[in-house]
Amino acid sequence: MEQRNLALALAAIASLGVVSAAFAQDAAQPKPGDAAALVAQTGDPDGAFVMSARFSEPDGEKLYRRVCAACHMADASGARGAGVYPALAKNPKLASGAYPLYVVMKGLNGMPPLGDMMTDQQAADVVNYIRTHFGNKYKDAVKPADAKALR
Repeated sequence: MEQRNLALALAAIASLGVVSAAFAQDAAQPKPGDAAALVAQTGDPDGAFVMSARFSEPDGEKLYRRVCAACHMADASGARGAGVYPALAKNPKLASGAYPLYVVMKGLNGMPPLGDMMTDQQAADVVNYIRTHFGNKYKDAVKPADAKALR
């Protein structure tokens, strides 16, 4: 059931167009953002197709703004509604880079695991961006090797 929920969440993200062109490897494949066609083509709503998708954003700020801000807000203030999206601004839980890196890679509560949709560099970059912006002043950088170790 958790796999199915993840697949649905990622399909929703894909339908917003935030997933890279990795979905469209040739003309026979659905275009990015066509999540329904991807599920129909793979016949697997539990998400087998999702693991090959990668975000295309080249740095942590762009990745945050394109993906994370949808739930955590542009100013990282968090939100409440259909779920609870914690504030990342001035967040003491970010003091250890290992914690937010784990959450990005593996997910936690309502946060889907996004690690398979990011390169090690992207995961490190987005965590470092969050930890050094929005009133956070944690300067010890997470490294791509740290993300790789969580895979």
